[in-house]
Amino acid sequence: MKEKPKVYALSTCPYCKRTKRFLEEHKIVYDCVDVDLLADNKQDEALEEVEKLTGRRSFPVVIIGKEIIVGHDEDKLRKALKL
Repeated sequence: MKEKPKVYALSTCPYCKRTKRFLEEHKIVYDCVDVDLLADNKQDEALEEVEKLTGRRSFPVVIIGKEIIVGHDEDKLRKALKL
């Protein structure tokens, strides 16, 4: 994998926690942005980025290459990560 997957998440979201756990269990190194823990201006930027990528403000959002996965979907994660 050329670049690390990027995860936009909320620190309290159970689906975000499942997605992070799935990646960790499969030894996938990823970058994570816990949007709710950012400073206000950075939080606004991250929310705008999520909305631009997905058309909504739903979490988690996982970016793997050109693929964008919204929500916790292990089948899509496996396919995108070639697991």
